[in-house]
Amino acid sequence: MATKATGSKKYLQLLLFQVALLGPVFCGNVLVWPTEGSHWLNVKVVIQELIRRRHGVTILVSNASLFIKPRAEATEKFEVYNVPFKKDTVENTIEDLVALWLNNRPTILTFWQFYKELGKLSKKWQQMNRLMCDAVLTNRELMARLQGSSYDLLLSDPVTLCGDLLALKLAVPFIYSLRFSPASTLERHCGKIPAPPSYTPAALSELTDCMSFGERIKNIMSYHLQDYIFQSYWGEWDIYYSKVLGRPTTLCETMGKAEIWLIRTYWDFEFPRPFLPNFEFVGGLHCQPAKPLPQEMEEFVQSSGEHGIVVFSLGSMVHNLTDEKSNVIARALSQLPQKVLWRYKGKKPETLGSNTRIYDWIPQNDLLGHPLTKAFITHGGTNGIYEAIYHGIPMVGIPMFADQHDNIARMRAKGAAVELDFSTLKTQDLADALNTVINNSTYKENALRLSKIHHDQPVKPLDRAVFWIEFVMRHKGAKHLRPAAHHLTWYQYHCLDVLAFLFTCTATAVFILVKCCLFCCRRCGRIAKRKKD
Repeated sequence: MATKATGSKKYLQLLLFQVALLGPVFCGNVLVWPTEGSHWLNVKVVIQELIRRRHGVTILVSNASLFIKPRAEATEKFEVYNVPFKKDTVENTIEDLVALWLNNRPTILTFWQFYKELGKLSKKWQQMNRLMCDAVLTNRELMARLQGSSYDLLLSDPVTLCGDLLALKLAVPFIYSLRFSPASTLERHCGKIPAPPSYTPAALSELTDCMSFGERIKNIMSYHLQDYIFQSYWGEWDIYYSKVLGRPTTLCETMGKAEIWLIRTYWDFEFPRPFLPNFEFVGGLHCQPAKPLPQEMEEFVQSSGEHGIVVFSLGSMVHNLTDEKSNVIARALSQLPQKVLWRYKGKKPETLGSNTRIYDWIPQNDLLGHPLTKAFITHGGTNGIYEAIYHGIPMVGIPMFADQHDNIARMRAKGAAVELDFSTLKTQDLADALNTVINNSTYKENALRLSKIHHDQPVKPLDRAVFWIEFVMRHKGAKHLRPAAHHLTWYQYHCLDVLAFLFTCTATAVFILVKCCLFCCRRCGRIAKRKKD
């Protein structure tokens, strides 16, 4: 009997010990305000991890969404709201954006015209964005349902504004997840992150952190021109935010209340720069080890022998190319000894070689992680670049629009990529670029170096992102990480009032000193004149 009691006691002690090791289990309730495209793919990975850790997740999605597909069997909950525009409107805006970059890539001569047109397209996007806001905030039934759900946090992508506004209406803390906002205006002005123009490249500038005098001129002009273009319509949001909240406010004041900014890059990708404690870099959080390929695809890959394969994708936004451009590309690929797997939904090019296969979709991460992969032809999307970094694959970049030129410029500066211009692309250009990154071992070595840096982190990017989300939920915010800069005016932030005071004091002292000297000189002159008389 004593033996049985002793055994039960030991079992209870062991159970209590295991519970102590597990620690307190916190299950929160998260609302998500997402953005389309690759932005959604990143947030989706975070959502899946939150659900795996037993948090409840609700996703707000419009009926015009292109990429977010509500599913009845999904573990996450979807709240679908109706907007007064169709999917075609979103698709046309994206197509116009791509066309702008392809036809008017900014140069010294087209700089102003490009940003002017970009501002117009951005205004069109903002108008749709405001309609999305209205569709949620004026829907009393939906708002009542959201307010009754007792959310602990709202996860938002600021490229689609209004998530922060919704968080304030629901009285919950919010976190941003982004690569960067348009022209990075929001992070600098609203997040207060320092950006010294002497070595921090402006967004969309395609510059590195080592700039010549001329490049620094371009960088400063880029910052000011972008601020002028994009801040010209922030004023409309200031009015909108003030109206919704029922008090005078601004877009930046509201965005400055973000507890944490999860930036989807890391120092394997970014150039070193100042950042703040509420900015966390979680680039590559979607990357994972390669899984086995489908049998038919694996057989094609293995048939490449010692030459290996090339993976080619221009992303989910570019569905078709002109016949001329697709044939230029196919002709270049046909000259390679490698087998090529090309993700492409357009018409089959006439010059397609027997070494190239076209697929509507490819398991990109699994292909990049395959031991026979030699190179990756990419448009320069952040997700694809990070998968290449994760697996140590050199790249040929053909950037098309948005941040893609900047992304490839970074990879080129780090010696892991060759960049080509899509608008002037010739068959020999692509063939030469591929032969360079495949046969010049320097590119592979640099790609592997970046891969080692990426993997050598104390905490995985996804775990770090989820930790900060859980941290904010546990502590009802992270105000202790926000800098005092949020409470300063622009002239206080730059110490212009202090400089004005010091200048006034100096000027006053100099004025008094000069007056005293003049007085003494005149007095001495009068005394000398009397003695002489």
